[in-house]
Order: sequence, then C-alpha cells, then structure tokens
Amino acid sequence: MLHTDRGVEYRGAEYQKDLKRHEIQHSLSRPGQCTDNAHMESFFHTLKAELIRGSNFQSGKDLKYALGRYINDFYNRKRLHSGIDYYSPIEYEQIAA
Repeated sequence: MLHTDRGVEYRGAEYQKDLKRHEIQHSLSRPGQCTDNAHMESFFHTLKAELIRGSNFQSGKDLKYALGRYINDFYNRKRLHSGIDYYSPIEYEQIAA
C-alpha cells in the first residue's frame, strides 16, 4: 500500500498504471483534509532541509546510503524532537518503556 495526498502527479493515468502493474494499492488523503498526512509532510520537510537541499549524490546508491544514515543514525538516535519534549525518539522510547 502507498499513501499519498491527492496531488495531480499521484492521480495521473501513468502513475496509476505503474501502481497497478506492481500490485500496489493506492490510499489517498481525504479531499480537503490537508492534515491527514501532517506527520509525514513534516518529516519530509525536515529531511529536505537537513539532508537533501544543497547536496549532490553521485548515484542512487549514494542517496540510499545517505537516507539510511540520516534516518537510522541521526533522526531516530540523535536529533531532538520538539513534539516529544526535545528527546530523540530512541531516548523517548527508553523513558516511556
């Protein structure tokens, strides 16, 4: 399953055909409900600001490696999140357990 907003790029015939070809069910946000996907929108904004903008990746493999390091080593382990009292997700999980 793939969840997206209702952007025209996600509703296009070619895109929908590719999803169907790969047997991927498409889930869409409700019309007029921009907050349906707020957590992911926030994450992608942060990802672009902290990793993507101003970076040049030599290959898809380099991008995949950088994304993995960003998410697994920085975002989840070191980055402080205002929504959880400025703890990293790993720290917050340990406190909550």
